[in-house]
Amino acid sequence: MGTVNLKQARERLGDLVDAAERGESTLITRRGKRAARIVPVEDAHQHRLPDLSKFRTTVTIKGAKLSKTVIAQRQKGRY
Repeated sequence: MGTVNLKQARERLGDLVDAAERGESTLITRRGKRAARIVPVEDAHQHRLPDLSKFRTTVTIKGAKLSKTVIAQRQKGRY
């Protein structure tokens, strides 16, 4: 990760974006303190939830359906 000050970032914004596209990140400082970071955009496919279809086929349900159980508990609580 490279570090540039704000003035340099303004002058070289195109280069910094090109570097981000290559996977590099850049830290931008203002008066010697961290101010911002230019980072590559994450691929939307990286954060997908895992496919659970195989797991779901292994799950067995015991007893009555959940919806019927909830309805019965609600009725039981009312009376």
